[in-house]
Amino acid sequence: MSGKNLISVLVFAIIVLAGIAAGSGIFLEFGEGSFTYESIRGLKVEIYGRGIYQHMPSDVAIQGIAQDYITLFIGIPLLIITLIGYRKNSIRSHYLLSGVLGYFFVTYLFYTAMGMYNALFLCYVVLLALSFFGLFLSIKDLKTTRTHVFSEKTPAKGVGGFLIFNTVAITFLWLGIIVPPLVEGTIYPPELYHFTTLIVQGFDLGLLLPICFVVAVLLYKKRSEGYRYSTVYLGFLSLLMTALTAKIVAMAMAGVNVIPVIVIIPVVNAAAIFCTYLMIKNVQFEKQ
Repeated sequence: MSGKNLISVLVFAIIVLAGIAAGSGIFLEFGEGSFTYESIRGLKVEIYGRGIYQHMPSDVAIQGIAQDYITLFIGIPLLIITLIGYRKNSIRSHYLLSGVLGYFFVTYLFYTAMGMYNALFLCYVVLLALSFFGLFLSIKDLKTTRTHVFSEKTPAKGVGGFLIFNTVAITFLWLGIIVPPLVEGTIYPPELYHFTTLIVQGFDLGLLLPICFVVAVLLYKKRSEGYRYSTVYLGFLSLLMTALTAKIVAMAMAGVNVIPVIVIIPVVNAAAIFCTYLMIKNVQFEKQ
């Protein structure tokens, strides 16, 4: 099986399983409703009590459902559209497909690690594996493709600067959650709820933000790897920030105070999408 056909099979499997997972998160409504639970650290946590996310904190479950909407109605259609373009040898579609696969990889990495165990656990695990290998093969194929370049007009420094700013801003945001309790001696931030650790912050600080920073610096220095990997990362970031915007809107609708992030996150989201557009626009010499 050729690399293109293998990627196509992986993407098709992701479309089917992600549709099942996201649809279940949105539409299943079993359970008796919310209740209060005391964590091992003595924190009172409101549990959602309904559907697949019934054992998650209410605030987190609401965010999970919002992300499922983005996955089902934006992520999956983008997979289909970019896969069609990729099979037609469009290098721009190839970049976007890689970015969307990055979104699915990170999404189901978090669902596998953070979602309270439920009937879809094996589905999350399979999606994690499929999206990882799809992303790996797609990026590997990009690396060996020599039939395209980026225009000299590509705003490498501007886009690289945006990614560096994004890295620094999110780093300080997460450290603002982690460090104060350590200084005060209480150790455990409220955002722990009844989880074992700060999973989102841990993966961001240890994995995603360092990747973002490295590709941003490479792009700022106008290295070929920077152009390639930052374009993939921006595609991923655009979709992830769209999901984050949906989460914030969902929390606002539930009566949670989301000031000032209700303004900040959509602005960053729009900037990520615009930067993705600029990078994709400046790809030249489409595959024949």
